[in-house]
Parts: sequence; structure tokens; C-alpha cells
Amino acid sequence: MRLPLTLTLPFLIIPLALQAQWSHSYPRIEGFDHQIYLEGYELPILNAGPMDPAPSPDGRQIAFAAKGWLWLLDVQSGVARRITDSGAMDSRPEWSPDGKSLVYVRDHRSHFTIVMRKLDSGEETVLVDTEVINLDPTFSPDGRHVYYASAESGPFELWRVSLETLEREQLSESAQVQRRTTKRRPQVLDPESLLLYLHKQNYHDAIVLLNTRTGGRTTLVEDWITTQSDISLSPDGRHLAYTWPNDDDGYDLRLLALEDPSTSVLLARGHPLAPQFSHDGDWVYFAEPGDGERMALRRIRSTGGALEDIAIPEWDWGGPTGTLTVRSEIDGVPGPVRLSAVDANGHPLIPESGIVRYEGQNRRVFFYSSGEIELTVPAGAVTVSAVHGFETPEASTKTSVRGNRDNAVTLKLERVWDASANGWFAGDNHFHLNYGGPYDLDPPDILPELRGEAMDAGYVLLANLQNRFLEVELIDWRYAEGPIIEFGQEVRAHVLGHVNLLGIDDPFWPWNWGPLYQVYGEADRLNSQALQFARERGGVSGYVHPVGVRDPFAEENLGSVPGMFVADAVLGEVDIIELACLWTDEIGTGALWHAVLNLGIPLAASGGSDVMNDLYRTFAIGATRVYVRSEGALTAASYLDALKAGRSFTTNGPLLEFQADRQGPGGVIESPGESVDWNLEVHSALPFDRVQIFVNGAVVEEFDGNPNSGTKQYEGSVRAPKGGWITARVLGEQSGWPALEGHLFAESSPVWFFATGSTDPTAAKRSAENLLRVLDATELGIKAGYGTAPIPNILGQFARAREKLQAMAQN
Repeated sequence: MRLPLTLTLPFLIIPLALQAQWSHSYPRIEGFDHQIYLEGYELPILNAGPMDPAPSPDGRQIAFAAKGWLWLLDVQSGVARRITDSGAMDSRPEWSPDGKSLVYVRDHRSHFTIVMRKLDSGEETVLVDTEVINLDPTFSPDGRHVYYASAESGPFELWRVSLETLEREQLSESAQVQRRTTKRRPQVLDPESLLLYLHKQNYHDAIVLLNTRTGGRTTLVEDWITTQSDISLSPDGRHLAYTWPNDDDGYDLRLLALEDPSTSVLLARGHPLAPQFSHDGDWVYFAEPGDGERMALRRIRSTGGALEDIAIPEWDWGGPTGTLTVRSEIDGVPGPVRLSAVDANGHPLIPESGIVRYEGQNRRVFFYSSGEIELTVPAGAVTVSAVHGFETPEASTKTSVRGNRDNAVTLKLERVWDASANGWFAGDNHFHLNYGGPYDLDPPDILPELRGEAMDAGYVLLANLQNRFLEVELIDWRYAEGPIIEFGQEVRAHVLGHVNLLGIDDPFWPWNWGPLYQVYGEADRLNSQALQFARERGGVSGYVHPVGVRDPFAEENLGSVPGMFVADAVLGEVDIIELACLWTDEIGTGALWHAVLNLGIPLAASGGSDVMNDLYRTFAIGATRVYVRSEGALTAASYLDALKAGRSFTTNGPLLEFQADRQGPGGVIESPGESVDWNLEVHSALPFDRVQIFVNGAVVEEFDGNPNSGTKQYEGSVRAPKGGWITARVLGEQSGWPALEGHLFAESSPVWFFATGSTDPTAAKRSAENLLRVLDATELGIKAGYGTAPIPNILGQFARAREKLQAMAQN
């Protein structure tokens, strides 16, 4: 029996004031600033293998979710029979007490409904059809109600629906527990006033027993950020099986007694998911990712012992299926792609192994192919689509699959531009391999994705999950036989801002400090210590996801900038700034970046997706990226040299070739005349709206975009300033593959006038004044965060930066 789960924002990955640019796919739940984490960690997943096992009351069958439908496994014969076939995705089944019905979640990719199915007739009844997130239904012990979790009233609360009248009743209010809470997996103990649930809020997670009549709570287990934790109550109500993170970057399946929860017994260690007691209490079933990240069913006796695998030798689809071979060609040559496929009902079709993901911007399930892949699909119409990074428009075709036959289709993609053939190499400088998701990845697992996204370099950042430091042993792991893979580090002093360290062979310690941390919470330590750590080792370092608002210099937004960014940048401690990131605003980040450039500080623009690769609900590596022009052959060293030197452009779709006076990004126009000629080629798989030319942060020329995919050329001239820089920017509101954001953005790194770091006095004065305002606001925020703790080092950094800015503002 699964129990109610309550959660809130699991943790903050960016400063508290930051507003994410892309934050949710489903209707927003009240109280969540970053709903993307709720969707990533708590909603059902799609996998080719069995997930969410639910043993029947008589022990003869196991209901589970796989491939987006529900199946019943006959334990004796080993045959799994598909029992749902809708275009939506079904998951998390639970049995009625009499074993005659199942209740489950149906994911419409816009909201979740609660559905009941009678197994003898196949009749379906939609119990809850509100257009919000509804999750985790379970029958009451008497079979008269279904309990579930819902955001119908705004926040996520526990509800129940009468099977006789379909009347809904809210059972909990956030004020009963804590503000900003959600509740999942509602199941009841006897009497029904007792609920056991997993509560997550403000980093701190706990398994709690709640009396809904008195409001009294008993905490059974607690820890920090337990992303894949889940719980199941034994049939006699005496024991709790639960999954909980361990210190080895994995999870434990543990057992405790409710009567005395002071200790627990370890049943299994690895990556157990969705534990479920058998109805006799003898076994605990669970799912676990195996080879190719395909889920497998396993079980272990509640008394301990050896793990048992539950094989499924035969899958009965309930109708004819065919094998569909999908081939992809890029400019006539077989090549790797990002791929999606749906049946006639719009239901996603996926391969039998490999990582499967859902991107919420376009609400599409996707996976990767090296150039040929086989899918088992229901007979009938199938639509397949593919892209190759940002270089090709989407290619799509519809075919009719014949049952019990081999079928094939070829997608022919054509590049709008071959970046690497023209000396430009794509890199993602900020994403995470394993970060609390349902998969358990090894570094080579991301190679198909890098190749399908036309990526040449990927920097995987090690990061902490509050008090756990993940995958430290991978810091010196390397791959260079195709796309470059190297590991860096994200150092996360929350209120001071997050920084990434690239080109290092050992991690910086500590990984975190300052307010919101239990250890080192009052440490008077500078971000610049971590930044210098990378520099001293020949690496590159800077700030990630810095600005989530459109105008960081608006009075109400001054505190949204990472706490130490302005001080560190003004003092020359920062090499790169993450101009493009899925969770921030490129326009707002660009305004901050331009202000620093105006001070004569050659801060290089970077790009990083901040994708968490072990999640199902996430985006692709390189969704936001940087392209660099290396000198000579591409190596890790030449890539970082080009990045730091600003020989680059940053983008979430459009590809740029920009020159001013025949100098590319990072170059210098040493002797400009009164005017400087520039030229730009924009290669884009999607239409875009406009092109802007910036000189010292001001738009000096603007042009219409391109209503078609392909290449468009622009040229013009600008009046040469006394000093400073020039860049080109592309903007668009169109969305769709290959882009994974709802708008288009690209900007070149600057070409400098006279010398790298030259300035125009008027622009420098204006920027210094604006940055002083941000500096004051962020200093106040840090002081408030530290409270009475002495921080002379941090305040000294602010004082040095303020002195420099005041001198420039007064000049």
C-alpha cells in the first residue's frame, strides 16, 4: 500500500529572488516558485520497462505501467497483457480491495485525470477530470472512495471522490501542516483519520504520520532533499518500506516499525523505485533501471534475503504490432538525430532501451538514434520526426505500419549550415549527469545525445544535493574520441551565487556554504576563492544562471542578481557569464553582461542548459549552448582558450557568423575610421523576427528577420565610438523543434574597438552607476542572509568593488 506524499520545492538551485524563464509544463501549483522540480522529481515517468508495480490482492497478477500504458502480468505464465490503449499516458495503478478494478493516473500532457477501470468488462470511468495536476489515486479500505492528491484548490492537497456519486471532497489544507506543501500518494491507515505521507519543504524532507482530526503530526524519518524517496505501508499497518538516499550516490530500500521508528533495516541498495508491499506482506516489489536505462521488476522478502528479478518473457499488446525501422540521413549521409514518434492516437512510441525524455516546452517525448533504430509499434498510422541539433529543420513523415511485418522509413534531413565544417564548435558548459532522477547514468550514456544534438563538447558539472556531494570520483573522467566530455564543478553558495569551474582535475572544497546550509552556514568565504581555484589550474570559471528577469536594473529587480556577481566581475575575478540558460532570461542576462563589458572588462559569454540528464522530464543537452572558434584542431584546451577569449556566439537556436571590419567575435578593430562596416549571416532552422546591432549596450541598427528557415545575410555600418565593443543579436518568438524554448535568441561575443577592454566614457559611467545600484541591493541581501554572523571578507570584497565603481561613475 502506498501512502500519501507531501512535497514542496525540493531545493533551490538558483538564488531565491530569481524567476525561472521556463518553469512548468502543467498548470501551476500554488506556492511553487520552481515547479519544474516538482514535475521533474514527482510526476510519473515513461519507460519501455515495467514501472509502478502493484501486486493484486490474490497475488496472481502484477499491474504496472510500461510504454505509457497499463499492463497486467500473469505471475504464473509470465505473460504481460496490455489493458489500456489511449493516446494519453497511464501510470501508477492501484487495486481495489476486491481485486476487480484498477484506479490510475492518466497524463494528457496538459493535465492529469484519475481513471477507474473494471477489469472484467474493460469499462473506464473518469473519476476526476479537473484541468490541474491530479495524482496517485488509491481505494479506501471499504472500496467506497478513491483518495488522491490534487491542485484543484490551488495548492496540492489530499482529496477523495465518492465512487457512488463522484462528489469530490478536500481532506487537507496546507495550513494544517505547513505553508507551500503538496501531498502525494494518499492512502489511509485504519481508522481513516490517520494518513502517512512524505513531506518535502525548504530542503527538509520527512515521513510524517498525520491525524487529520486533531492536526497532530509525528515525524518518523527525516533528511535533506530525498528526491526519489517513496513509501509503502505493510497490510497490517505495522511496518513501512521506504526508499531513501544513501552516501554512495544511490538509494536504499529500508524497513522500519511504525511503533518504534528510531531505527530501520536495510533491505536493498542500488536505485530502487516505487516500492510496494504484496498484499500478504511477505514481499516488497519495486522497479529499478537496468541496462539501457530500461526499468525492470524486482522483489525482496520483507524479512530480507536475496533479490529476485521478475522476468516478463512475453508481451501481449492486445492487437497486431509491427517492427518499424527508422533511418535518418543528414545531407544524404546516415547520421544521429533527436527523434520522436507517435501512433494514430498521438501516443508516444519509444524504443525498448535507451534514455527516454519528455520536454515540456513542446510537450514531446524524445529519444536518440545513431542513424537507425527499431521500434515495436501498434499496427496503423505512425508519425516520426527528427532533427540534428540546431542545424536542420524538423523532418517528419507519416507511414502505415502493417502488423506482424517489418516496416521501414527514412527521414532525410538537410542542414541550413554545417557549423563544424566552418570552424565553429558547439559546447554545453553546464549540465548534470545524475541529479536525483529515476535513471542511473554512466558518462558514456550521454554520447548518443551529444551526437544527435551536433555537440562537440560537453562539460558535466558535479554538484551537491544539499548535504550530498555527487559523483566526486568522476572529476578526472575524460572522453575525446568524438565529442569532448569533461567534468567540471558547480560550486553553490546559494545567496552568493552559483559558479562553474571548467578545466579542473580535482574539486574545490567546500562545495557550498552560507545561508540555507546547515554546515558552513555562517562561513565568511568568497566565491572568488572558487573562481581563482580554477584559474590557478589553467581552467575557466564564471557565474551560471545569473539573471531570471527581463530588466535587472529595474528598482524591484536589483536584488535578483547573484549576490557576489557584480563585486567579483568588477574586480576581474570572473572569466565567463552564462548568457543563455534554460532557467534564466537571455535579455536580462545580456543587459548585465553589456554593463560589465562597458567597464572595459572582457567578460566572455558562455552557454549552458542546466539539464539534469537522469530525469525523464527534462530537456536536451545543448538546448542552450555556445559555439566557439578554436585555433587549430578542437581539443579540450583549445575549446577553453576560445571560450575565454570570446571567440564565440551563444544561442538557443539561430547560428551566427558576425564580423566587424573583417574581425570576428573576440577580435579587435585596431584602427577604425569614422565608421565601421559589419556583416552578418544568420543560419536558422526556424523563422526569426529581428536582428539587432549593439554598440556599447545600445541598439544602433535593427532589421527584420527571416520568415523562412535557411540563411539570411545582413550588412551595414556603425559610427565608431571612442572605445568599447559591437555585437549582433537575433530574436524571435517562434517555437518548435529543433528549439526547446518558447522564443529564439542568439548573440555574438563582442568585437572590440581599438583594444580589448577599451571603453567609451559615457557608456562606462552609465554602467558603473547601474552596477552600483545592484551592488548595494545584493550586499543588503547577503547581510540579511547572514544575520548577525560576521562577514568581513565578503564585505571587504564589496568595498573594493564599490570603490572602483564609484571612481568610474564620477569620471
